[in-house]
Amino acid sequence: MKTAEIFDQFLKSKIVTTDTRNISQNCIFFALKGANFNGNTFAQEAINQGAAMAIVDEKEFENTSQNIFLVNDALETLQDLARTYRNYLKIPFIGLTGSNGKTTTKELISAVLKEKFKTHYTFGNLNNHIGVPLTILSISEDTEMAVIEMGANHQKEIELLASISQPDYGYITNFGKAHLEGFGGIEGVIKGKSELYDFLRANNRTAFVNFNDPIQVEKTEDINRITFSDQHNANVQIELIENETEYLAVKYQDLKIQSHLTGNYNFSNISCAIAIGEHFGIDAKSIQNGIENYFPSNNRSQIINKENYKIVMDAYNANPSSMEASLNNFAKFEGSKTIIIGDMFELGEESKAEHQRILDLAESLDFDQIFILGHNFGETITNNPKVQKFENRVAFEECLKENPIKTQNILIKGSHGMRLDLLENI
Repeated sequence: MKTAEIFDQFLKSKIVTTDTRNISQNCIFFALKGANFNGNTFAQEAINQGAAMAIVDEKEFENTSQNIFLVNDALETLQDLARTYRNYLKIPFIGLTGSNGKTTTKELISAVLKEKFKTHYTFGNLNNHIGVPLTILSISEDTEMAVIEMGANHQKEIELLASISQPDYGYITNFGKAHLEGFGGIEGVIKGKSELYDFLRANNRTAFVNFNDPIQVEKTEDINRITFSDQHNANVQIELIENETEYLAVKYQDLKIQSHLTGNYNFSNISCAIAIGEHFGIDAKSIQNGIENYFPSNNRSQIINKENYKIVMDAYNANPSSMEASLNNFAKFEGSKTIIIGDMFELGEESKAEHQRILDLAESLDFDQIFILGHNFGETITNNPKVQKFENRVAFEECLKENPIKTQNILIKGSHGMRLDLLENI
């Protein structure tokens, strides 16, 4: 079956799914496959539940009388359908990637754009080769702006996602020590993430660029670009206001914008949202409203105030770059401080050295208590009596039952697989 025929059906329902638990009337079901599942086996069930069409890629499951149609590859057909719909939508697409801060930046950009436009943006973390097509196919026809987050853990992935989303504008938050194993080191990270720049360059599109980042500046010298900075002569000038509280504030035009985010590392994220808002004609007061009305609730730079203490919950993910930034920021908090940090994943042969480096940094910052969780941190070397090691979250929670934390501030950070967001009795 051809993509054009599937697209005709899609325009009738505007609903696709890859999960029979989410079947709705007249949707299109795509039978995707993974290491432990085969969606082809659920095609008839999808039809029985009300799907108008099921797309399979194994001949034995084809049944045209039941509207179960065969294609060469169900995933590639889903991606092609998303490309077709993206071209059908005549609205600006903003694509963003980077090692750290993608999701927070996406949320901030969207918060600003929503002040003027009906904006659709990536939900949660649907930013991969399946999530990006599903995000595009969920855009309603009355949408005026789209913000698409693109994640990657190996080269050529951003190239694919850019070919699907075809962004008119692009932004790379930074190049950091994330997914080093898949990318093959930091140079591989730079090359892989820069595939977004390759798309913008080849298609005469525009990049938003942090002029404080020399690598981003160098990588975009031959691309149409809109720049922002607090230090250099850029298109958009934003000033960092030195910390009056744990929350980050900036000055834009004559306005002080008080965010609900912690850490100077969020300055570039906020600044990008401001620059994009200005480019699309949103007035300064509306930009301020968008940013000030954004409250992080996704375990990213989220401050949770308790009765006698506060928790900085930054446990959605971690890599050496983001871990270093979080520790340095948390060290500036007033009062006694405890850190709970968990293993960082996908670092390959750099893992041992990076975990040791992060622990050494933590010890140098003179926190009151240092709890390190996981196998990789467990192999680090330390003689510091403030450091306590635990194999996992469960073992740590057992300790907390008899030894509650009593400091005024607590930082929780680790890779998502450590599930430190589930810690109890903190």
